[in-house]
Amino acid sequence: MNLRLLASLFTFVLPAGASTPAQFYAAVAMTKAQKNSSTPTDSGLYRREADGTWVHFGPRILGIGSLAAHPADSAVLLIPSADGVVRSADGGHTWRKTTGWNVLDVRSIAFDPLNPTQVYAATQWGPIRSADAGATWQPAQSGLAQLYTQTIVADRTQSGRALLGTEDGIYVTTDAARSWTRVASSPPTTVLRLAQSAVDPRLWLAGTQHRGAWLSHDGGRSWTPTDLGSAAANLYAASLNPHDANQLAVGGWGAGVRVSTDRGATWQDRSAGLPVKHVFVLAFDPDTQGRLWASTFEEGTFYSDDLGRTWRDGGLYGAYGSDFIFVPTVLR
Repeated sequence: MNLRLLASLFTFVLPAGASTPAQFYAAVAMTKAQKNSSTPTDSGLYRREADGTWVHFGPRILGIGSLAAHPADSAVLLIPSADGVVRSADGGHTWRKTTGWNVLDVRSIAFDPLNPTQVYAATQWGPIRSADAGATWQPAQSGLAQLYTQTIVADRTQSGRALLGTEDGIYVTTDAARSWTRVASSPPTTVLRLAQSAVDPRLWLAGTQHRGAWLSHDGGRSWTPTDLGSAAANLYAASLNPHDANQLAVGGWGAGVRVSTDRGATWQDRSAGLPVKHVFVLAFDPDTQGRLWASTFEEGTFYSDDLGRTWRDGGLYGAYGSDFIFVPTVLR
């Protein structure tokens, strides 16, 4: 198994306007009992219903990694996939591919919250950018030493600023991905996940390959390693509680779930109760305060209301998860 290709992402879509409770989606591949077919019939995006069941949503295409919603118009949706970017302008009723044949293996998409016409995407062949809300795309590689990218997050405090995870650490742009500059203190390895706190925008968390978790307390301008217990792990999951900046969680292959309640000063293993210690996605629920979601490798999703001390079955048994996505419906 190529663990680099198993890196996962967490996306929390925070709109500028008022919203109803978020719709909860999971991007998964049913790898434990995958059906042999040219079109995936049991993988892709699933939406969690009020009764706890999961219903398939969106197109049947290969390698869906996530879902991104326009911050001011939830009818506009973008899907990163193995075949490129797929876009809907009607809330998911119809879809069309908006990238060309030369764009493959798209892993993460981020709208600029302050200027949603600007969109950024991380692909395993280099980042791309859009100036028309994902309708068209252009390469965005200037300044990068390595093109392999897995995760990208748009800074919610400064339009045109975004952080990108590469094989060469973390890069930053301040001109809407027209150029990139390496953050000197970023981890010297592949960055698998980036996340920004919804409570304190200066607080960022990164999961890396073989170098564990890293923290920034100054908006991603400087980084330091954290959590000695997972310092050599591949951490594919990283999440910050949108209600409490003190609560952070990371997870990875063999690392299980690790939680901090003091902004990363100390960490605890909260994997007891999970069927395996291989975790690829973590997300704090924005609507249920204190709830933490985890996706294990092929053993299903689980949730905890006590920061991982106990876990409950959340469904989707057999899935390898790549993302949890919470998409609020913007009130008009």
